[in-house]
Amino acid sequence: MIQAHYIKDHIFLPKSDSHKGQNGRLLLIGGSRLFHAASLWSLTVASRIVDLVHYASVPENNAFVRKAKAEFRNGIVIDRDDIESYIEEDDCILIGPGMDRSTETANLTNRLLNEHQHKRWVIDAGALQMMDSSLIPKHAILTPHQGEFQLLMTNDKLQMINKKEAAMTFAKMHDCIVLLKGEIDIISDGEHVDEIRGGNAGMTKGGTGDVLAGLIAALTCINDPYEAAIAGSYINKVAGDDLYKTVGPFFNATDLAGQIPKTMRSIFKL
Repeated sequence: MIQAHYIKDHIFLPKSDSHKGQNGRLLLIGGSRLFHAASLWSLTVASRIVDLVHYASVPENNAFVRKAKAEFRNGIVIDRDDIESYIEEDDCILIGPGMDRSTETANLTNRLLNEHQHKRWVIDAGALQMMDSSLIPKHAILTPHQGEFQLLMTNDKLQMINKKEAAMTFAKMHDCIVLLKGEIDIISDGEHVDEIRGGNAGMTKGGTGDVLAGLIAALTCINDPYEAAIAGSYINKVAGDDLYKTVGPFFNATDLAGQIPKTMRSIFKL
């Protein structure tokens, strides 16, 4: 069972003598005209962990974030037409939070995955639902909930025997990392499989998965992707449990994003 000491031993923290840019640069591609808040939850948690976030959304969301610069100081809002100018310089790309199931999402997702196979990727939500699974980059992290994972399995004509075996089978087939979200998160890279327990009824709120995606992507910038997936799942669940101790299940995704830095400080004993 994964415990705090494992996370502490396997995740790098910023060094006291490090310089800006050495502790991670993340490109976040998300949001849509239909879903505004989702990518902002990913953005909120990621901007508290890495040195710099490039945020690319639809014009409506970009405008909203520009107005919120008082809180989002360590990032740059970019137009989707300018993604290619930033994608190579960033350490990890998170795509999908708040993206809708549209042809536009499919075209953008599959083009970028195909053209930038060498980059570190976290694929979530709308992008996950619309991607061509043959284009999944090596060691990319996929963060499906049960319904999304069933869709991935069906598209690949795979049978869902049980969750652990299914996650391992899919991960091995595509040489990727699957984080199957649920009451017990299941994480596999095709060879190993880990279960992360914890969480509570408050974690069922909309947006908590977007917080998790932002957390994992931020950690992936300077950490091994599999270890980042494990750590992100663990930290997210512990943060939810920390909130439960103070307010019960009556918290939302914004509360969770705000709790995560406090929980990380406790885990790493800073």
